[in-house]
Amino acid sequence: MKYVVLIHSNPASWVHPMFLHQHEPLEPEARETKLKEFAALMTEIHQSGELVESAALDAPSTTKTLRIRDEQLTVTDGPFVDVKEHLAGFFLIDVASEERAIEIASRMPDARYGTVELRPLADLSDMER
Repeated sequence: MKYVVLIHSNPASWVHPMFLHQHEPLEPEARETKLKEFAALMTEIHQSGELVESAALDAPSTTKTLRIRDEQLTVTDGPFVDVKEHLAGFFLIDVASEERAIEIASRMPDARYGTVELRPLADLSDMER
């Protein structure tokens, strides 16, 4: 079963990985521990074949929002609403169960400092073509 792990963070302190830049700087030892934990998780899900794809998204200021109304395309800069958090990146995982997806998502460092959203991919295989 495939899930998307969506990483949300505060655009005011946006740095990837997010936990490296907080309101209170991390001590070097704590920073190194968190980097090792994250690296271990990435190695684990890569080697198990559960990690399908991942990417960090560029800064919110690079966003283009598109709308078509009355057949007219409008392109605006930036996010479409004023938000305290933005979508910073994603991981696409393919796991055996929802429990495993939750376990992986809960180990993302951003779960401690921002928000991690877990969403299953919709099964569209039965849609008419």
